[in-house]
Amino acid sequence: MESHAALNPENPQTVNLGDRSSSLAKRFRPGEALIQGFLFLCGAISIFTTIGIVYELGKEALLFFQTDGVTLLEFFTSTKWQPAIGNFGIWPLVTATLMTSTIAMLVALPLGLATAIYLSEYASDRARSILKPILEVLAGIPTVVYGYFALTFMTPLLRAIFGDDVVQIFNTASAGIVVGILIVPLVSSMSEDALHAVPNSLRQAAYGLGATKLETALKIVLPAALSGITAAFVVAISRAVGETMVVAIAAGAGPKFTFNPFESAETMTGHIVRISGGDLSYDSVDYNSIFAIGLLLFFMTLTLNMISRRIVARFREVYE
Repeated sequence: MESHAALNPENPQTVNLGDRSSSLAKRFRPGEALIQGFLFLCGAISIFTTIGIVYELGKEALLFFQTDGVTLLEFFTSTKWQPAIGNFGIWPLVTATLMTSTIAMLVALPLGLATAIYLSEYASDRARSILKPILEVLAGIPTVVYGYFALTFMTPLLRAIFGDDVVQIFNTASAGIVVGILIVPLVSSMSEDALHAVPNSLRQAAYGLGATKLETALKIVLPAALSGITAAFVVAISRAVGETMVVAIAAGAGPKFTFNPFESAETMTGHIVRISGGDLSYDSVDYNSIFAIGLLLFFMTLTLNMISRRIVARFREVYE
C-alpha cells in the first residue's frame, strides 16, 4: 500500500503530508452548526427571560416606592408591615423567612450530607440503586402535602413535647422542620454526586496509609468535594428561602416581628400568596408591595448564588 507521507528532500527529518493536509482542514458541518445555534438560542432565551422578570419586578416595585409615605429607610428599618395603613417595615417578613430557612438548614444539611456520605462511601451498588430513587420520590411529593403534614403531624408532635401553651398551632418551627425534610433529597443528591466525582485513587492512597473508611470519608473525600458540597448547600438554602406552600399553610398568617420559632409568623413568600389570593385592586399599595417583596427575594437568592460561586472557585480542586 502506497503511503501518502514522504520525506522532504530539503530536510530529511521532516515529513511532507501532501494531500493529507487538506483532509485535516476544518470543514463546515451543518448538523453541528444547527446544534450549536439551538443551544445558543436556549441560553439567550434563559437570559432574556431573567431580564424580563427583573424588569417587571423592578417596574412594579418602583411604583411601590413612589407611593406617598414609602421610604427605603422605613422599608429596611421598621418592624411593622401593614401597607394598607401606612406601615412599610419589611423586617417581620424577613425575620420569619430567615427563621424558617435556618431551621430547615439545621435539619437538611446534616441529614443530607450524612446520607450522601453513606451512599457514596458505604452503600453497595444494590443499596444505592434502591435508596437514590426513594430520595427522588421525596423530592417529587407536592409541597402542599408537606404543608399539611407539618400542620397535622409536626405541630402536634412539637406541642406534645414542649406543651400546648408554648407551641402555637401555627408556628415557624414545624414549617422549618418540614421544609428541611423537603430539601434533604436535594442536598443528598448533589452532595453525593460531588463525593462520587472524587477520584478513587485518593481513597486507595488513604487506605494504603492505614486510614479507616470513616477517616477516608471525612478527612480525604469530604474536603476534596468541598466545592460541590458548598454549591449544594447554597442551592438548598435558596430553595428554603423561596419555599411557599409549606410556610403558607403551617407558619401562620399575618406579619409578626418575633424570634420565637414556636409562635406564628408570616414569611415573605407566604405573605405574597395570602395577599395575591385576595381581592386586590390593580396599582394599589398592597398590590405593588408584592413586587417589592419579590424583588428583595430575588436579590437575596442572587447574593447567595454569588457567594456560592466565590466559594466554589476558592475551594475547587481539579484532578487529572
